[in-house]
Amino acid sequence: MRCMMRLILSLTAVVALSVMQTVSAQDWVEFSSRQDRFTITFPAQPAVSATTYKTASGSVLPARLYQASSGQSKYSVLVADFNNIEAIAAEKAKACPAGAETCIGGRNAGSATGVGYWKADLAGAVTYATWQFFLRDAKVTYMGWNSADLVEGHMLSITNNDQSHTSAAVYMHENKLFILEGTVPAGFPDPGFFQQSVGWLDENGAGIRYQTLYHNGFPKPTATRGTPDQAGPAR
Repeated sequence: MRCMMRLILSLTAVVALSVMQTVSAQDWVEFSSRQDRFTITFPAQPAVSATTYKTASGSVLPARLYQASSGQSKYSVLVADFNNIEAIAAEKAKACPAGAETCIGGRNAGSATGVGYWKADLAGAVTYATWQFFLRDAKVTYMGWNSADLVEGHMLSITNNDQSHTSAAVYMHENKLFILEGTVPAGFPDPGFFQQSVGWLDENGAGIRYQTLYHNGFPKPTATRGTPDQAGPAR
């Protein structure tokens, strides 16, 4: 009798969780930002706030944080703008001690680092952002190469100390760094669908998908386009 009761309780819990997930899924919205040229599915309209992002060499860049939650689950997209990295890094380098190459970087035209290490920061943005997940007090259980509409990046799975689970991804598109995170409580289904729902917009707000791999800093490949209406409202 006890075994039967436990089975009934377990089945009831599974059904309840399934119903909750179905109801929750119905509330999800496709959010788009023409300002940062991306689209993604959030559980609700996200809050948007201005913030900053510090690069590997210490340059401080303007950034925006998009956040939404559903119960105890949290979802976010951090977008750091690298478009003015050269000027920002050069200004930072002015405060470096004389001869401090590790801060100043290379000044000649053929330098691989650039003044204030702006070239290194730009080229290594995805690698550095990915490395920050490994520095957390958590366990990275997977890291691998990935692409979203053929924009290359990294994808990670992380088990946190409270046994909650984070699915994350890092991409670089149009000199903007995208750090995506979805975190759910222990026992919940993997939230990978969040970071996998990301898409890209062109300057007119139309959705795009590249026909070959996109590598930030290299000539852009041909892209197929939707319409601005498919991208959702401008933000």
